[in-house]
Order: sequence, then C-alpha cells, then structure tokens
Amino acid sequence: MNSTELKGNWNEQKGKLKQKFAALTDNDLMLIEGKREEMLGKLQIKLGKTREELLKIITEL
Repeated sequence: MNSTELKGNWNEQKGKLKQKFAALTDNDLMLIEGKREEMLGKLQIKLGKTREELLKIITEL
C-alpha cells in the first residue's frame, strides 16, 4: 500500500479501524503528511500488532 492509496481512503478506513478496535481514538489515527510511519508505530504499540499485520488489516478494510 502506498501513501496515495492510504490517503485516498483514509477517512473511510479510519472509521472502520475505530469500529474494529474500540480502543483507538482520533488522535491515534491522525495521518499527518510525512508522519505515516510514526502513526503506524504508535498503532503497533497500542494494538500489539506488527507493521505487516497493521498494513494487512488496513488493506482489507
């Protein structure tokens, strides 16, 4: 998944992630230009998932 794909569907994907993982907040899912890796790192810690697992989850939404 490239950054264009992530940005294009992000609002929809963000809502689905919040439904799937109730512990996530808007702040956890804030996608700021150039901060994609930082956001993924925070999600890894909060959800206990690997980077690959998170990308797979996001892709499958």
